[in-house]
This record gives sequence, structure tokens and C-alpha cells, in this order.
Amino acid sequence: MITSGALKSQIDKLWEEFWTGGITNPLTVIEQITYLIYARMLDMNERIDEKRSERTGQPFNRRFPDDKQHIRWENFRHLSAEQLYPLVKDELFPYFKQLTDDDALFAEFMKDAQLMIQKQSLLVKAIELVSTLPLANKDIKGDLYEYLLSKLTTAGINGQFRTPRHIIRAMIEMLDIDETHRVCDPACGTGGFLSETYDYLLEKYSSPEGTEKEPVLDAEGNPVLDVHGNPEFNYLYAGDLLTKRWHIDEDMFHGFDFDSTMLRVAAMNLLMHGVKQPNIIYQDTLSQSFIEHSPNEAKNSFDIILANPPFKGSLDQEDVDPALLKVVKTKKTELLFVALIQRMLKVGGRTATIVPDGVLFGSSKAHQTLRKHLVEDNQLEAVISLPSGVFKPYAGVSTAILIFTKGGSTDNVWFYDVQADGKSLDDKRIPIKDNDLPDLVKQYKAYQAAVMAGESTEQWKDNSQKAFLVTKDDIKSYKYDLSINRYKEVVYEQESYEEPKVILGKLKALENEILADLNELESML
Repeated sequence: MITSGALKSQIDKLWEEFWTGGITNPLTVIEQITYLIYARMLDMNERIDEKRSERTGQPFNRRFPDDKQHIRWENFRHLSAEQLYPLVKDELFPYFKQLTDDDALFAEFMKDAQLMIQKQSLLVKAIELVSTLPLANKDIKGDLYEYLLSKLTTAGINGQFRTPRHIIRAMIEMLDIDETHRVCDPACGTGGFLSETYDYLLEKYSSPEGTEKEPVLDAEGNPVLDVHGNPEFNYLYAGDLLTKRWHIDEDMFHGFDFDSTMLRVAAMNLLMHGVKQPNIIYQDTLSQSFIEHSPNEAKNSFDIILANPPFKGSLDQEDVDPALLKVVKTKKTELLFVALIQRMLKVGGRTATIVPDGVLFGSSKAHQTLRKHLVEDNQLEAVISLPSGVFKPYAGVSTAILIFTKGGSTDNVWFYDVQADGKSLDDKRIPIKDNDLPDLVKQYKAYQAAVMAGESTEQWKDNSQKAFLVTKDDIKSYKYDLSINRYKEVVYEQESYEEPKVILGKLKALENEILADLNELESML
């Protein structure tokens, strides 16, 4: 996360300029800033290729032909407001729609780009501020975009809301994702699960000693020098991870959504973090068209699925893939998404998925059928209860994380009761001392290691603790109810109180002492 106060101030100032300029929808602000960042990065990448071509003598596919040189960022950013506004509105944005994927990164997401900035002065200020952002610094620009996304404080029109990054990180650490996995989010929103996974892999596999490195380049493609005049380097991929770069850039990360604005934001988020060709695709994954247009992704495709699908409510069953309805006949999206995730996983693939608490204890036939399917036909590993304020200020819904492996069957289910996540559970979400997440990750990894080694799991038999095991037979006896309160023993401490007459006597004595003090005070006047 960004620690530089100056950089935060730049983002805050940029945000305030849009706000005072009449654009108050947070998602629209982020979308418009994304367009401007995209325009600048097009020019930056063009300059890098030009420098490389000059050194090597090798040609490259130009993003800006001779008649489009004037719409390059560095060529227009100093224009006056009267010249700048019509150029950006009438030439640059229409040009986005002409680009192909061979010409520029994720050009597909820019085909319906629209400039929503109506004031010339706002556009000038926005371009000035975007020009100052350190987009050439690979170590910073991902955090920069995340800080921008942190200002998204309202849910989307389809019920999406931004998942807190510390919750995402805990989910990733519990699954212990590695560089060979294919990772997917079937309702990716801003791409937080995917970008955080990428950051986790960099931390897991990289260290300054013995790693591959590449020079930090400025906007013109020239090496950036440190205070001693030496080139600065990004330490990127240790050993074997470097050989899997193609997989990481082009096949590891897959995200689907049917909100075009979210797709643009997710694609930019991954690009800013360092994924060169993210697979972010426009698709309603619950619909029949998903399996028709993406058969290789819709079934038995992914090693890892991380998701916080929208809890929109109900859908028209005619729009839902009939294959999903065979698993769970319902209109509720939260149930359909769990069935979809199970289908998309490879056999042996794993998921950590956030669901509303109703999925755990709902009494309808659809709820019970889905839970039975998870327990009997898959290995349901863990149910992690989250406090209801985790998703504020977006929503106050109470949720849980389901972790399961596709295939096999369940013997025991590991439960954990998260009561604090390191932030207050009100709308402000300010940092606090209490935080169960480190203990959650530590205990879950210890439990998994014990299971894999065939060692004793007795330490999780006590259901009065935060973490405990419940047998499959117990879960079946309660119609596959997975709510933690069904199984957790609440230990009440016995309190002893004095007899009422004794308490009353003490109150009288106290009153007499007060009266004596008042009389003494009065005699002094």
C-alpha cells in the first residue's frame, strides 16, 4: 500500500478536482481517471518501443501512425484548454475505439469509452495531475491504483462491492496459491482477488538475492538512476518463476463480469500491478451463453477460484444456465454462484468463496440441496464466520468464507469464528488492535498440515474455542446446517452478586457519607 504522503495527496487532489467539477459518482471518477491513465500508458509504451527500436534496428507495430502523432499524451498535455478539450473528446476517445488488441493493451475494453468530463478546466487539471503520477515505477503503480480504488465506497448497480484487501489476502494465504495455478474470479468486479494474488506470488517467490532483475525506465524509456548515478532495478521473479512468465502474463489470471465499467477497471488494475495480458472477459457467468462462448473456462478449468459474488437477490430462471439449475433449482444468485464455482473448478481444484450467512442455514430445499452437495460430493474444508461489519460502508450483511475442494467427500469441517479483523466494524472502519486474521491463517495452515501428515487434530476438538472441528455425521443430523452458532459452545462465566439487602446497606452508607460531607461544607460557609 502507498505510504508516501505526497503521492496520497496527489490522488486526493485529483479526486477532489473531479468531485468539485461535478462528477460525484465514485465509479465514474475512477473510470474517467482510468481512461486518462490508459492514454498516458499508450504513449509511454510507444516511447519504450521507439527507444528499443532505435537500439536494435528492429521495427514494431506502432500504436500511433504519422497522422495520429498529435494525440499522443506528451504531444497534447501542454495545450491550452480551448485546444485540449476538443482534441481529447473528438479525436483521442474516438481513436480508442479504432485500436485492436494487437495495437494496444486491453483495447477491447475501450471501444465504448466516453468522456464524461464536461468542463474544460477540469480536463486540464486532471491531465496535469495524471502526468505527475509515477506510472513508470512498477513497485508503486499497482499500489497507486489500489489507493484510488479504496475511495470506492458505494456498491455497484448489480450489488457488487469492493472486498477489503486484508480479507482477500487471508483467503489467498489459506489456499497458498503457487505459480503453476490457473486462478479465476467469476464475478471479478475491480479485480481485487486477482491483483492481490499476483502481489502474493511476487512476495512468495522473489527476493533481492539471486533474482532476475530489469531496469526501471522513465516515461521516455530511459533508465532511472539512483542518488549515486547507478541504474535502479526491479527485482522481479526468482528462479523457476521467471520461466513461467508467459503463464503468469497470459493464462494464469481469469476474470469475468457483465459490467463493462468494472471490466475496464479490473483490466487496468491488473495491468498496473504488472500482468501484461490479463484475461478479463465480458460474460454473465450464470447464463447459458457462458458455456456456449467459453466452453474451456465454464467447466473443469481452474485450480483456484476466489470470489465474492454479488448477492443481488433473484434472477429470471430463463436466463440461467439449465445445467446449474439441475444442481440447485433456485433464482438466488448466491446459491447459483456456488454451484457455478464447483463446476468451473478442476477435480481437485479449490475455492475460497464469500457467501451471505443465509447460504449456511437457509431452510429451503435449494439451500439444503446445495449444502448436501458440498458435503457429500466435495470436500468441504472450512467455514469461516466473518463479523457483519466487514463490508461497511458498502453493506452490513453478515457473511462467511467457504473453502472446499472439488470432488471426494467430507469427513470433518473446520470452523473459525472471526470476531475482529483489525478494523472497527462501523462505517468508518478505522484500524484497531483486535485482529483474528493472523491467527485464522496460522491455525488453518496448522490444521491442513496435520491432516496432510496424518497427525492428530485433537487440538481442534473443543467447540468452545474460536477454531474447532465438526464431524460430517453431526452436520448431516442438522440437515447440513453450516452456521457456526449451530455447533459452537458458548461458555458462560458464573457471576456472583451480593444479597440485595447488603447492596442497599452499602448504598445507604455511601449516601450518609455524602450527606456528612455536604453538612461539613455548609458549616464552612
